[in-house]
Amino acid sequence: MIPPMKLDDRDLQILTILQGEGRITKAALAGRVSLSPAACWDRLKRLEQAGFIRGYRAEVALEKIAPVSHFLVQIELESHQAGDFQRFEDAMWAIPQVIRCVAVGGGVDYFIEVVAGDVAAYQALIDEILERRVGVKRYFTFVVTKPVKDAPPPLARLRGEEN
Repeated sequence: MIPPMKLDDRDLQILTILQGEGRITKAALAGRVSLSPAACWDRLKRLEQAGFIRGYRAEVALEKIAPVSHFLVQIELESHQAGDFQRFEDAMWAIPQVIRCVAVGGGVDYFIEVVAGDVAAYQALIDEILERRVGVKRYFTFVVTKPVKDAPPPLARLRGEEN
C-alpha cells in the first residue's frame, strides 16, 4: 500500500490557485508559487496521481444558455434499509437535472439541488421522481432566489493553518 502523500505549503498554494483558476497556464502557476515550470509540473502531476485533484471544469453561466431556476429539496425516505438508500441514490444519478445530492443526518435523509427551466418543469420532475417509487416519504422545496456565495473551501484553514 502506498503511504498517503503529505502536502506542504507549496502544494496547498497550487491547489488553492487551481480551485479558482483551473485554466491558469503551467508557467503562470509556477511563477505564482515560486517554482520552476518543471518542478511545478512534477508537483501538479503528483497531486493529480494522488487524487487531490479530481478534475478540471468550466463554470458555465446557465442563464446565458436558457432561463433556469434552482431548487433545493429536502427529502425524507419512507424506509431506512441499506437498499432503500441505494435505490434513491441510483435514481438521483440517473436524473440530469439533479446536479447535487448529499446524504445528511439529523432527521432528514438527503438534500438535492435541481435545475429546471421554471416551476412547472421542476414540478414535473418531482412528479416523475415520485412515480418512480424510489422511497420518498416527504419532500420540501426551497426556491433559490439568488446565489449569495459559492466559493472554494479555504484549504490552509481546514488544516488549521492561517492563510
